Amino acid sequence: MEDQSVFMDKATPPSALDLKAKLDRSLQYWQELEQFVLDQYPTGKKEWNFPGKKYGWSYRIKDKRRAILYFLPREGYFKAALVFGQKAYDQIMHEDIGPMIKNDLGQARKYAEGRGIRIDVRDRTNLPDIKKLVLIKLSN
Repeated sequence: MEDQSVFMDKATPPSALDLKAKLDRSLQYWQELEQFVLDQYPTGKKEWNFPGKKYGWSYRIKDKRRAILYFLPREGYFKAALVFGQKAYDQIMHEDIGPMIKNDLGQARKYAEGRGIRIDVRDRTNLPDIKKLVLIKLSN
């Protein structure tokens, strides 16, 4: 099965009810991360985005020039996705962040905009690390 959004109809942006129906219990973690980002960056711009038929709808919070955090809705959970430049990457490798996240980021292909990582959010387990990553992203 391909890793794609549960919202694939370009003509129909997801509603709050759609999101609740698809995420179920993990909606609370989505809301917690969304609020955390906005607490750190109150002028963050929230938006749904449809990059193409291959990926479907995703949600992101942006600052003036880049996405801070992407939310990728899946059936019963979501993925939190972030992209880091070299300076932020170097800082992450010296922080108290889970080894699996560091490993995945270290293995990520390096693009002009940096290295990206997607983290499954099915429960609270990864929330502290994701919040640390958001803080690092905002400070770089």
